[in-house]
Amino acid sequence: MTSDRKPADKREKELRLAIVRIQRGRATRTQSTKLTISSVAEEVGVSPALIYNHYPQIAEAIRTAQGRDSRTQRDAKQSALLAERAKARALREEVAGLKLDVRRLASINETLAAENASLRAQVASPNVQQLDTRRAGKEPR
Repeated sequence: MTSDRKPADKREKELRLAIVRIQRGRATRTQSTKLTISSVAEEVGVSPALIYNHYPQIAEAIRTAQGRDSRTQRDAKQSALLAERAKARALREEVAGLKLDVRRLASINETLAAENASLRAQVASPNVQQLDTRRAGKEPR
């Protein structure tokens, strides 16, 4: 009974060579020109899960070559998170200011509504006479 298992160092060397072959467009088992974990696994004849589970440094090297290594992704997400937090903070401040404006305007509106009702009541009263507004501010001669 023969075993297809290879020592880890030989398997890792095969994986690294497969990465180089795919990057240079000289893949032997696949015609893949795009470097992915799946294409490397197919080139070597193993499953992608083997690379993910047993050779994380190879998976990271592939991601780095793709320009999306975990550090870069983490930093990009962190900077996006900080930008979104700043936007949220600015929007919360704007909302607080707008709520203050609404309260102030509601108070003014209620005051004007009460004054309007008072003036309507005075005009509706039979004891009120209209004055000529042009002469109201002048002294009699």
